[in-house]
Amino acid sequence: MGKPLKISEEAAVQMPMKTVASLICMVAIGTWAYFGINEKLNQHSTQLELMTKDLEANSEFRIKYPRGQLGKSSGEAELYMLVEDLYKSVDRLNKAIEDGMHNKVNIEFLQKQMNKVLIDIEKLKDRQRTFANGNGH
Repeated sequence: MGKPLKISEEAAVQMPMKTVASLICMVAIGTWAYFGINEKLNQHSTQLELMTKDLEANSEFRIKYPRGQLGKSSGEAELYMLVEDLYKSVDRLNKAIEDGMHNKVNIEFLQKQMNKVLIDIEKLKDRQRTFANGNGH
């Protein structure tokens, strides 16, 4: 077997300049790639953290908002006021319709009474004429 390779501080190594430049370039490219990959991982990690916070906030909103635990938006409050006003208007219209139905019954009753009164007046006129003509008994 051969002698073991002994390397000391004084050992000289000769290498072509082309190989030295290639090694320097490879180390620089490796370092650049490492830091680029590390930066991308940090970006993705940050993005995941932000998305997780948004997801948690969305879940909280999705659960609490329908229950009314987060309050109402100004648009919703306005809509509720409009709906309440519509209910009041519908109630007033229903009352007016009911009053109109009562008025119709009253008008029909009064028309019948008036027709009876007119018939009675005509009968009285006929009697008066008969009496005035001297045929009255």
